[in-house]
Order: sequence, then structure tokens, then C-alpha cells
Amino acid sequence: MKSIRSYLLAMLMALPVTIFAQEIVIDPANIVLDVGAETKINAYVMKDGKKLDTPVRMFSRARKSLSVNSTNTVKAILPGTFDVIAIAPGAERKTFKVTVNFPPIAEIKLDDIPNKIYAGTPINLTYTVMDEAGLVRDNPDIAFSSQNEAIATVNSFGMVTTYKPGKTSIEVKSENVVNTIRINVVKNPIERIELSADGDQARTGDVFHFKAKALDAKGKEIADAPLYYSFNGISDNVSRNASGLIKQDGRFVADQPGMYTVTVSCGVASASKSVKISARDVARKIEVVGHGSVNNKHTSDLWVWEGVDGRDYAVTGTWGADGMAYFWDVTDPANITKIDSVQVDARTVNDVKISEDGTICVISREGASDRKNGLVIIDVKNPREAEIISRFDENMTGGVHNVFIADNHIYALSGGQKYYIINIDDPKNPYAVSKFELDTPGHSIHDVWVEDGIAYSSNWSDGIQLVDVGNGIAGGSVKNPTQFASYAYPNNANHASFPYRSKSTGKFYVIGGDEIFPYGLNTQPGGVNRAAGYLHVVDFTDLDNPEEIARFEVPNAGSHNYWIEDDILYVAFYNEGVRVVDLSGELMGDLRAQGREIAWIVPNDPNGYSANSPFTWGAQLYKGHIFYADFNSGLWSAKLEPEKPKETQIQSK
Repeated sequence: MKSIRSYLLAMLMALPVTIFAQEIVIDPANIVLDVGAETKINAYVMKDGKKLDTPVRMFSRARKSLSVNSTNTVKAILPGTFDVIAIAPGAERKTFKVTVNFPPIAEIKLDDIPNKIYAGTPINLTYTVMDEAGLVRDNPDIAFSSQNEAIATVNSFGMVTTYKPGKTSIEVKSENVVNTIRINVVKNPIERIELSADGDQARTGDVFHFKAKALDAKGKEIADAPLYYSFNGISDNVSRNASGLIKQDGRFVADQPGMYTVTVSCGVASASKSVKISARDVARKIEVVGHGSVNNKHTSDLWVWEGVDGRDYAVTGTWGADGMAYFWDVTDPANITKIDSVQVDARTVNDVKISEDGTICVISREGASDRKNGLVIIDVKNPREAEIISRFDENMTGGVHNVFIADNHIYALSGGQKYYIINIDDPKNPYAVSKFELDTPGHSIHDVWVEDGIAYSSNWSDGIQLVDVGNGIAGGSVKNPTQFASYAYPNNANHASFPYRSKSTGKFYVIGGDEIFPYGLNTQPGGVNRAAGYLHVVDFTDLDNPEEIARFEVPNAGSHNYWIEDDILYVAFYNEGVRVVDLSGELMGDLRAQGREIAWIVPNDPNGYSANSPFTWGAQLYKGHIFYADFNSGLWSAKLEPEKPKETQIQSK
């Protein structure tokens, strides 16, 4: 037996172990560039020690930092180290790194230094470090020092603490660049502080507005007093922290029921006020009502609408398959019935939308055999006999990922970089009237949503873009789309944007959602996935100064598409299903921690394309039912129980 094992082992060792006989070679292996420089990368394929003529293509996902064109020329835009991927037929893909040097520091800018600082009060130095390429240096090495520490000291984070009246210099140094400022510390006139609030009782998630006045010995208000807000809380639940959030303009919100004390101070003077917080108590039951199964391919987005015959219908797309779109009768949400389908030349029908009058459907195309990855317009006056009436492929070779219909115009993404606005007054003869595209380095776009003549696009690292396409706020129109506001958040993952004007407060928000796959995406049957990312609530009430004010995050899951109606958010969180969230009142802080989650439901299907592997794509409220599409199991409907009357809620506490 031993000799047989030895023989088999020898045979196995003799077998070839190379999966790819061809190898991509990058020469030189280490590429280092300065900002603004570019170089053509020498890449070729080797086989059995011989150089082949096989073409090598390259790309980088860090497009805002490093661009790679069709000739394999790399241009350095921002400093850092970035991956470039090289691919060639028959060879294993090769990932290599390109390093872009940080330019030397050129200048340190210091902003908003007050003419006088009251003794005993601190200030934070606000500074910007610029390099020789004109770029802002993130997280630079900074050294601070004070000429006279008896008057003021400065710590390693730029916080200046003052002690007594006098003048001193503060030095700020980075690399070989130094900026020195003079500060003037004066006697502190503040004797006491008065603190008031708009109430002393509320629920978790309700925002208080505290107002403070610093007064001198004669009772005169010191308008320029540097006030500092903080809070301390005792939770009703002994196992949980009494967490919350306070802003330095006096806004405060609590996460947990309990007693909270807000304190405002200025030097040795301070004042406090306590508030009692009760539970938000908005939870409701939710139940599955119906299911339209799709278990032989992945499902993408959905749209539900009322047909011209008065019945209710839905359309769903498919992903990475055979270009199918399905039409459903959902008049009875408990009996979702597939009534027709349309197949187009595509692998993915990522997005589906219906016109306001319920007569026209538009679907997107990606992965077409002829590379004409445009959009398809379908007559759905009778969804049981859906009929393709036209296609639009012009300038769409890079693929249409998302679309939107508004006022007889289609907004269609093109190549992941821009969107075209296409007139469909005559849906049999669509034509483009304009396009919108950013001019930033490596710009990209994922989605566009149009409401009240404003297009809200999600532009990954460039963030949320607000464009006037007929509203009039910036003089724009469908023929002249005009950008007038924007907001980009640091993680560069803005995937979807939805406008929301609060009925209860009048505030205007745009909710931006991330899309992140930290573990990659398994698209095979049986594949299980987990996403990441969350919703960013941005207050656009002041269009010139948008502020990211709140978030909604589900642990170990990531956000996708969503819907807002009557101050309630319905959001798909991929592997954690649909979440229903209370958006009433002013928003601030961690919405889930505040108990604003009303309900959640996860679509598990043992017969799904991937069994019992929820990966919910999108949700839509329609005539009292929540419809949602799942990547692995198709179309679902659910029902949320009615809200309890307010008097019942009070009595139940």
C-alpha cells in the first residue's frame, strides 16, 4: 500500500500546476510619479519565456486620483498609492501599484482668529495646509508652539488654552513651512450665563434648541462670548449609555430614554438645564402579504403603478442574465401574478421606470452583444401585451445603468459618467435634447432622480448634485441643465439620492445612500453576499451651506434603493431586507439609535436563486402596501399595521 501511495504522489507532482500559461508583465514593476505627471506603461504578455503580441488593457477604480486611458497612459491626479489592474485574453489579471508622491508643503493658512480672546476660554485653531500642487494636504504632520505659555498654551491638536491677559505668538509648522500668528488675550468680563430651551420633555430623536446668553456684572450680554455646549445623561436602561448628540449652536438630541443635563460654559461661568426623555415608541408589526417568485436569475429594480384600466401593475428587471423584464398584476397584493415579459439584447436590465400617465415603460440595457447598451421604450397601456415601440442607443455604448422619466423626458445615464435628457413627446421617435456631466477629474455617476424640475444625481466621490432642469431656481431647463447645489461626503460612495421635504418641519433634506461591497459580490447561484454603507441625511434648507445632519445605519448591511412618503422612509438594506423608518420632526444624529426604526422585514425564500439569501434591491410604498424586489427571490409585498392613535400610545406607556 505504501508503494502505491508513493507512486500516486509522484504522478501528482509530475502534473502541470499552472492554471494560466500566459503571464502579464509590467516593466518597470514599481512606478512612481509626481502630481500632474503621466507615463505610458510598458505591459506585455509572456508565454514559455516568449513575448507575445497579445494586447493588454488597463484600468483603475481610483479614477479621481489616477486616470488610465486606452493607450495605457497613466496620469497622476492626487497623491497616494493606487491599484491598477491589467487584463489580457488568456492571462491571469495582474494588479500592480502606482505611487504618486506628495508635493512639498507650500503654505499654512489660518482662519478666523478672533481679535481678542477672553482669558480662561479656549479656541480651536482652524488651519488648511496647501502643497505646491495647490492641493489641500489631508492629515499633515503639524507642530504647534506658544511663545509665552504663561499667557496661552497650545496642544498638538491646535487647541489654544488661555490663562491671563496679554499677547503672545503661536507658531504652526509643517515640514519646512512656518506660519506665526499673534493672539490678544483680554480680561474675561463674563460673570454668569442664562440658558433656556424650547421645552423640558420630549421623545428620543426629538431635537431641542438651547439658547444661551453670557452676561457681564451689569447684566449686559457679551455677544462674542465663546460658548461651549456639553451634556451628561442617565439612561433609564442601566445597561445602556445615555448617548446623544449636541451641536455647538445649541441643538441637542437624545438616543435613549432617561434624564439628560445640558451644560453651557464660558471660562469659569456655566449654566445647566435638565430634560426628561421618553422612548419614541413607534414600532409596528409588519407581515408578508404576497410573493412573485423569480428563482432562475437575479432580480434588479422594481416600479409599481396604476394602469390605464384601473388595475395595479409592477415591472421588475433582471441582472446578469438574458435581458428580461417581467410585468406583474399586483391588484391583489396577496396574489402577485406574472402576466408578460419583454426580452432585449442585454445581460442586465438594471433599472425600470413608468411614465406619470402609466402608458410608457423605459428599461435600461447593459452587456448588449452589439455594445449598443441604450434604453428600450415599451408601450404598457395593456401590460399583458407589453410592446417594444422604440430604442435609443445614441451615445449609450458604455451602458445605461439607471433611468428616470419626468415630464415626457427620459434621464438616462451613459457610460457611468453623465446623463442624457431625451425627449419622448413622441415615444416612437426619441431624441436627446441635452446632457449633464461634471468636469472634475475621474468623475462618475450612478443614479439620477427627478422631482419638481430638479434632477438629483449621485456622483460617487463628487457626491449629491442638484441640477435645475425646469424648476426655475437657477434658470435651468431640460435643454439647459444648470447645477446649483452639491454636497460630497468623505467615503466617496454616493450611490443614490432622494429629496425629502419634511411635512412636520418644512426643512428640505436630501438623503444620500452608500453602496459598498467590502467582501466583493458573489453573483453565482447559491452565492451569499453582505454589503456595507449607510444613509446620509443632508440638510439642504440653506442651499449654499448644506449640512450632513443625521444617519441611518444597519449593522453588517448596506443601503440600496429607497422611497419616502408621509414622513416615513422605506429602504432596502441588501442582506438585512427592508427597513421602515420614522422621519417625522427635525432630524439629527443616529436615527436608528433613537428608536426611529418602525419595522423591518427580510425576504427568505428556500426556493430562491440563492436559497434563503436575502439581498433586497429596492422598496416602494404603493396604496398602503410595501412592494420590494429581492436579488435572489423576485417581487414581494408586505403590509405595515396601522399606527396606534396618539392617546393609545400615551396610555400604553
